[in-house]
Amino acid sequence: MKDINAQEYTELLNSESPVVIDFHATWCGPCKILSPILDEISAEVDGVEFVKLDVDQYPEIAGANGVMGVPTVVMLKGGEVKERFVGVQPKETIKAKVTALL
Repeated sequence: MKDINAQEYTELLNSESPVVIDFHATWCGPCKILSPILDEISAEVDGVEFVKLDVDQYPEIAGANGVMGVPTVVMLKGGEVKERFVGVQPKETIKAKVTALL
């Protein structure tokens, strides 16, 4: 998964395609557990863009998305939030939420 910057984030908001954003921090243990799960799902599901955003580098974007804890995953379609969750969830649960975006 690609780490994005503020400009890339703004471009994703204008995307009609589904986007999964993993709001994470380098010091976060659960983030390190969730990341490989999202990597696996991104390899299995076509048509959805998976990206990561470091909350320590972009606190204003995290705040605008109501991120109070990490990891927080926000799923967008057409620039609109369709789903969000905090913490680590089972791969099957996350994959079902992702495929619902299509």
